[in-house]
Parts: sequence; structure tokens; C-alpha cells
Amino acid sequence: MRPGSVTIVYRLVFAALTLTAVAAQFRVTLVNDSSIANFFSYFTNLSNLLATVVFTVGAIRVARGTPDSRAWSVVRAGTVVAMVFVGIVFNVLLAGLDVGALVPWVNVVVHMLMPVAVLVDWVVWPPERRLPWWAAAVCLVYPVVYSVYSLVRGAVIGFWPYPFYDPSAVGGAGGVALYLVVLVVALAVLATLVVLVGRRRRTSTTPTP
Repeated sequence: MRPGSVTIVYRLVFAALTLTAVAAQFRVTLVNDSSIANFFSYFTNLSNLLATVVFTVGAIRVARGTPDSRAWSVVRAGTVVAMVFVGIVFNVLLAGLDVGALVPWVNVVVHMLMPVAVLVDWVVWPPERRLPWWAAAVCLVYPVVYSVYSLVRGAVIGFWPYPFYDPSAVGGAGGVALYLVVLVVALAVLATLVVLVGRRRRTSTTPTP
């Protein structure tokens, strides 16, 4: 099997698996008559759907022989940051908490398997174009906008997708602010490492003529 074919199969298989997992959890939401808006307000669900789209589009680009653009490489980097962050936050901060009606095998896919798959994809098939350092800052836009959305929506309707957004769960607004500072710093470090890995990997790869 040609290297390009391996990339295509890898991405499509994980995209299909993740889409199936998110769809299965969405079905549970419908069966339990839970809020659809709340379902799509979880960073995990949004990020896994984003990764599914990026993997699918990435497979199509490889199949068509479309070269990487800088914009596409930055999108990939942002997806890696988001998904790795999903894996880290869940397994460090949320693994011991009650996750409600989350289906066990779905939990494994969206919080463990897919984050690793996205990271492996980035390391094994790095961007063809060398990423600028400012790409790390761009990778923070999606998580920061999501956090603002979650805080505003939570203040309005009283629903908090994660406990570190809920003032009553972390000792008030000060606790929320502290968590957010830590999370943003962690995201900045992670984004810098993701860009660094792409840059270092690219320097040891023979440029495509």
C-alpha cells in the first residue's frame, strides 16, 4: 500500500469511528429528552466533530494530491491542540467525576482514542509548509472563544458544561478565574509544542519538489 493510501485509510477510519461515537451519544441525548443545545455546548463533542471534518477533508486532499496550504496547516494544528487538550483535561480533571449518561465505549473514543489518533497524524504526517510561530496564538482562538461562550451562556441559563466554569463548584468567580488562567497557560504551552513538533519534523523531511 502506498504511503498516501495509508494516510487516507487512517484518517477515514478514525473519522468514521469518531462520527459514529458522537452520533451514538447524540442518540442517547434524544432518547433521554435532554437538551440538544447543551449537547453541542460540550468542548469534547465540538472538537471531535471538528477533528472528524479535518480528517475527512485531509484524506480527500491527499487523494486529490492537493498540496498543503499555510491556512490548512494552521487548521490542522488547531485541531491537534483542541483534541490533545480534550484528552488531557478529561483524564486529569474529569475522569473521576460523574459523566452522566456518557456511553462507556464512546467515552474511550472521544476522550482517549481520537486525541491520540490526531496527535499521531500530526507527528507522522506533518505539514508540508513550515508553520510560523504565530500559528500557536491562532490555535488558542477556538478554546478561548468557547470559554467565553460557556461562561456567558452559563450565567444566562445556569448550565455549565464543565465544573471549572461553574462558580458554585470552584469557590466563586475567583476560582473560575484561576482555573481559566491555568487552562489558558496550559493551552499556550501545548500550542507552542504542537507548532514546534511540526517545525522540527519538517526540517528533517526532504522538501517535496
